Amino acid sequence: MEKVKIHGVPETMLQTLFARAAHSQKKEHKFYDAKAIEIVKQLDYDFSKAEKDAAMSSGVIARTILLDQMVGAFLEEHPDATVVNIACGLDTRVYRLDNGQVRWYNLDLPEVIDIRRRFLNEHGRISMIAKSAMDESWAAEIEDPTGEVLVVIEGLVMYLTEADVKKILFIICSRFEHAEIIMEIMNPFIMRHMKEKSIEASKARFTWGLKSGKELENMVSGLTWAEDVSLVEGMKELYPVYKLLGWIQPVKNLSNKLVILRK
Repeated sequence: MEKVKIHGVPETMLQTLFARAAHSQKKEHKFYDAKAIEIVKQLDYDFSKAEKDAAMSSGVIARTILLDQMVGAFLEEHPDATVVNIACGLDTRVYRLDNGQVRWYNLDLPEVIDIRRRFLNEHGRISMIAKSAMDESWAAEIEDPTGEVLVVIEGLVMYLTEADVKKILFIICSRFEHAEIIMEIMNPFIMRHMKEKSIEASKARFTWGLKSGKELENMVSGLTWAEDVSLVEGMKELYPVYKLLGWIQPVKNLSNKLVILRK
């Protein structure tokens, strides 16, 4: 068994990993994450808070369903694209979607990548970058910046400042000729009032939110907002009642969103 010592925002990767593994073992699972199951079995970690945190778990599953669909659709259209997975943690999406051609970079802080390397051997076409998303030097490690690029920023910016988010977007826009960005955002009201027990236990705190991704257009020159996709769309696949609740505007507005931006 592997004992993991990590705290703060990076620790949240263990809760999300557990949520994906637990969902995958349900009879009615919407996706199957074999790698997540494999890693959880190897971890010496107390997952009891994550196990009881239904709000966190549902959000993670809804987000995973939607992102698998969105990233999968991008790769269908651009099979030899480059994907940069910012704040990857122990994300295993590449193993569910790998088409044998995509160049996939998993980027996170050095202490996180050290943990990731214990469980996943990634070299060559699927590889890791051990750097902060705010460190401009990571972008130089991405090959062929003129090709089709997709940048995924999942479960990160709600723990940052607006200046941090602006810096990340600036790095992306400076390095890539054309890029599509899928970024998860949290509504400011939820950011202030929502409590997720397993996230609080890790001492991570929500610090920044936006009502719509359209506000990101003004942050960095050259960015165009395309769409906000509410996590309600993923919840509809989990719980049929959301097919009705999804029509209630406040429910849709307050849910986290996956923002699509283009450069």
